[in-house]
Amino acid sequence: MSGNREKMHTGELYEPYDPEIMAWQLQRLNRLYDFNMTRPTELDKRESLLKEMLAEIGEGCYIEPPFHANLGGAHVHLGKNVYANFNLTCVDDTHIYVGDCTMFGPNVTLATAGHPILPELRERGLQYNMPIRIGRNCWLGAGVIVLPGVTIGDNVTVGAGSVVTRDLPSNVVAAGSPCRTLREVGSRDREYYFRNRKIDSSLL
Repeated sequence: MSGNREKMHTGELYEPYDPEIMAWQLQRLNRLYDFNMTRPTELDKRESLLKEMLAEIGEGCYIEPPFHANLGGAHVHLGKNVYANFNLTCVDDTHIYVGDCTMFGPNVTLATAGHPILPELRERGLQYNMPIRIGRNCWLGAGVIVLPGVTIGDNVTVGAGSVVTRDLPSNVVAAGSPCRTLREVGSRDREYYFRNRKIDSSLL
């Protein structure tokens, strides 16, 4: 394994166009292409391909094609019962960890890769990667972007269109660009599921 490939997981600057990385990436992207070309009725084939593609995947996970991943899911770790709507993008140059029962709306981006601000270094194509960690039972709404190195706690709802630049604690509702905690999950959430629509008590 080349020094550049090892640096993908250390947070150091490295050259992502290393021939070894590129050759490995193309193999991974071929398998991702196969997944995205499956028919809606080929659910068993999709499940089998995801088990080949991802670093880890628990039972009951579903990813709606098209799915985009820079390394074909090689560094994506999913717990059980994770659901992703169409156009989930995982810039998985290093590891992305997602807990059980977390849901992603359409067009969510989880980006582990970054580039230096200094123009001279960026001109050389240098890159660094920082892992993303998302807890269990989270819901990231449509169009959410999570940036390198972010950790999101358990039971977090992130509003549609948010850009998550910093860590979020557990049990909160957060939104905005940059994303900020709006409030904790509270008693009203046990009574109403959307605006003034009440939760049927039999569901609790």
